Order: sequence, then C-alpha cells, then structure tokens
Amino acid sequence: MIMLFNRQGLASSLSLVLVWLMAARGAGVCFADDLLPKEAALQTTEQAALRGVLTPEQQAALAPQAVLDDLLAGNRRFVTDDLTQRNHSRRIREAYAGQFPKAVILSCLDSRIPVEDVFDRGIGDIFVARVAGNFVNEDILGSMEFACHVAGAKLIMVVGHTHCGAVKAAIDDVRVGNITPMLAKIRPAIEKGRPFEGPKATDNPAYVAHVCRENVRLAVETIRERSSILRNMESGGRIKIVGAYYDLSSGEVSLLP
Repeated sequence: MIMLFNRQGLASSLSLVLVWLMAARGAGVCFADDLLPKEAALQTTEQAALRGVLTPEQQAALAPQAVLDDLLAGNRRFVTDDLTQRNHSRRIREAYAGQFPKAVILSCLDSRIPVEDVFDRGIGDIFVARVAGNFVNEDILGSMEFACHVAGAKLIMVVGHTHCGAVKAAIDDVRVGNITPMLAKIRPAIEKGRPFEGPKATDNPAYVAHVCRENVRLAVETIRERSSILRNMESGGRIKIVGAYYDLSSGEVSLLP
C-alpha cells in the first residue's frame, strides 16, 4: 500500500508538471528546445553573462559578426519587454579592476534612446559615445580607436533614429550659439547624400528619414576614411563597422545597407 501511495503521489505530481508546462507554452514562455540553434546559443551566452562581466579571454574569443548578432538579439528582447535580469551590484565590483567590452556604439544624444537598454546590455558590456546627430569628429574617432585598438571591442555601430531633432535643425539651417558649428557636421549628409525625389523640408517626414539615414552612412564612411587604425582592423577581420537606424515608435533597430 505504501508503494501504491507513492506511485499515485508521483503520478499526481507529474500531471501537475505537465499541466504547468502546457500552460507556460500557451502563455509564450520560451524553452530551450523551442529556440532556433542561433537563438539558443545566444540565450546560453546571456545566462553566462549573468555571472559577471566579460573576461579578457571571453572578449578575445568573440567574432565581430557574433557580437552584432548578440546586440540585435538583445534589441529583440528590448522590443518584447524581456530584458535580462542582471546582478548590477556584483557587476560593479567585478568591473572595477578593468573593462573588456564587446562593442562601441555611437548614438544620438536623444533621451528616448537608452542605449544599454535598447540592446539589453549591462555594466562592462559596451562603450557608448553620444552626441546630438550622431556625427563623427576627432574626439569620437579617438574614442573608437581606444575602444577597439586598445580595449579590444569587436564592433562599431553608428545608430541614427527617426525624427532626429539635430537633423531637422541642420535641414532648417538653424544658427544659434555653438549649435551652429555642431550642425555644420551634419550638413554634408544633406549636401552629399543620395538623391531624394520630393519636397526637401522638415515638414516632409520621408525627407527627414532620408537625411537621418544618410547621416548614419556618412558617419560610417568618415570612420573608415579618417581612421587608418580602424580601417585596417576592419579589413583584417578584427572588427566590423556598421550603421543602424532606431525607430522611436517601436524600439526596433535595423541595419542599414
């Protein structure tokens, strides 16, 4: 009778587990065997990241394309409100002695683009440079060279965004204080960018989006043209340089061709 009781109890417990699993799948809970191989590998990487910041060995083993895939997977989690839970207190202590980030991201100053959250990154994961209009100058280039050549980052990403106020100001040729020389660094995207058919004014959203994308492409070209260090690292396969576009309405990041 005791054995029968135990079996019945076990059967009851297993039934409850099966019911929970079916309900969880119906609610959209993702299990390892539900994932594509690449997604499963990225999830495993993120679970390992919970234990702490990147080590020099882990950073050295990363390939540029894998870092890009990882960031885009993080953005998908951001869009679906599934951000990774990290032990920030532990990461602060572990990152104190050194940093070995995987990427450097140049973003606009816009307060609606919290870069680390957008890519589901934590302390010690990425370098972030921010300036209104996400343009490249000598200081930004030097920072990128430090991030990649000295600190070992494997990816440079320039991120522009929809409805960029700095781009709109450059289109309108705004002139006030130090904003004037700042916008002068964006104007080449207007003057030298790809052709655009239609009204070229800030009240035309399609034109603003066009210039925003051209501004990102210009920044990527400038990095390659003005930094022989980064250009040679990219040609040697040690880093990847890409442009991307952030949609303020959805939170989604898409790569620019």
